[in-house]
Amino acid sequence: MSDLKANVQETKNGFHVEGYEKIEYDFTFVDGVFDIANPNLADCYKTWGRVLAVTDKNVFRLYGAKIEKYFNHYNLKLKVHQTSIGEKAKTIETFLEIADSMTEFGIIRKEPVLVVGGGLVTDVAGFACAAYRRNTNFIRVPTTVIGLIDASVSIKVAVNYGRYKNRLGAYHAPLHTFLDFTFLRTLPIAQVRNGFAELIKISSCSHLHVFDLLDKFCEQLIDTRFGRADGSSNEVRQAADVINREGIYEMLKLESPNLHEIGLDRVIAYGHTWSPMHELIPETPLRHGHAISIDMAYSATLAKESGLLSSKEHRRLLNLFSRAGLSIDHPQFDDEVLDKGTAAILKTRDGLLRLAVPRPLGSCTFLNNVSPQQLKDALKKHKEIAKTYPREGAGIEAYVDSSDTGYADLETENLSVENAAKQAGVLPASDTIVNGISDAFGVNGRVNGRSNLLGVNANADGQTEYPMNLPENHVNGPSSGIRAQA
Repeated sequence: MSDLKANVQETKNGFHVEGYEKIEYDFTFVDGVFDIANPNLADCYKTWGRVLAVTDKNVFRLYGAKIEKYFNHYNLKLKVHQTSIGEKAKTIETFLEIADSMTEFGIIRKEPVLVVGGGLVTDVAGFACAAYRRNTNFIRVPTTVIGLIDASVSIKVAVNYGRYKNRLGAYHAPLHTFLDFTFLRTLPIAQVRNGFAELIKISSCSHLHVFDLLDKFCEQLIDTRFGRADGSSNEVRQAADVINREGIYEMLKLESPNLHEIGLDRVIAYGHTWSPMHELIPETPLRHGHAISIDMAYSATLAKESGLLSSKEHRRLLNLFSRAGLSIDHPQFDDEVLDKGTAAILKTRDGLLRLAVPRPLGSCTFLNNVSPQQLKDALKKHKEIAKTYPREGAGIEAYVDSSDTGYADLETENLSVENAAKQAGVLPASDTIVNGISDAFGVNGRVNGRSNLLGVNANADGQTEYPMNLPENHVNGPSSGIRAQA
């Protein structure tokens, strides 16, 4: 928002203008955002008396009945725009379809659109809001690990254009983001693993304690959907809560001073130098998490070969990727792809490589003076190392499937999500997701948002400790969220 003030000065050849725009938005942790007992979201729409929601078809088939019942309870008229979306359907055509729905709905200037779904949905719908009347408000409810941990943190919104990832976009902050990790109960394990990579990214370069927790609980976090599956141990749930909050908080602290990417040395760009080549070039693209894992693993090998990362830490990092079932290498990652990716990123990063690498684990440095031959030598070494790992460095369920592409027939598209819902016990074995999830779908009462949940203390040596015996707290208490200002 602007303070509606500006300074205009005459210069020798014209005028100079200085203005001010304040960016302010909130994050609220809440279990069961569409539970009638939680009025937080409905309160955002009381002024308008209605809601235009944009969501993907899988989410609506699982939660549509619950969402409709929620807004009916609060006497809010609901219109839903459903879309099939994936990396190859993250297009200007999908963007225009959402804009058309906004026109048909008659959206009012400051009325917020509700966007419910994973990072791809929030990217495209957020861009539609940024462009519609140049600035339409929106509220985010992310439903995947990537959506909750990564896409929800940034104010970047975009679509792919040509064969370039996120080539058309804007910087557009939501009014509010509601972080509800109970959605992970129905998330396919492949998508949980997909998002796990983003947590490795931020922790390996900026938060060693979170990396230690990921390392300690890796398999359990993935298998239990970050402690949200029935039967999850308290220890895993508590670790997941610390990881989720601290991971989001750390990324916000890194991003908030640089929301418009004026500074191009960005810690959170670790793993995002050559990864776009893996997502858009092949006929069957790699999932985002696997694409950035290959990038991170190779970048770590380059750091080791450059004397910046010890062999022990390099091995520990690659071991974590492998244990998580994430890709370390791929046959298509060759010298040609390396050259093309480097040329593309140099344009994005204003002529410098600005390659973020861990040095050591838990902190970051940037590489610029690396020759093409050094890059190729490191890639050759990396491929030799990858072959010593299980599956020769290949990931598990690394490729996008029908639920990712946005082009599959609905019967196929629904299958992996339907299986996850049945495993979670929220969908009867004989049922399908077209019936949705009823109010019998409860929450396990876990809290992600309380500041005193973290139990951070200093020991006798002045070092920070993160005890695992974390207290239970009410989710809607005064410290159940984060505020970002810039």
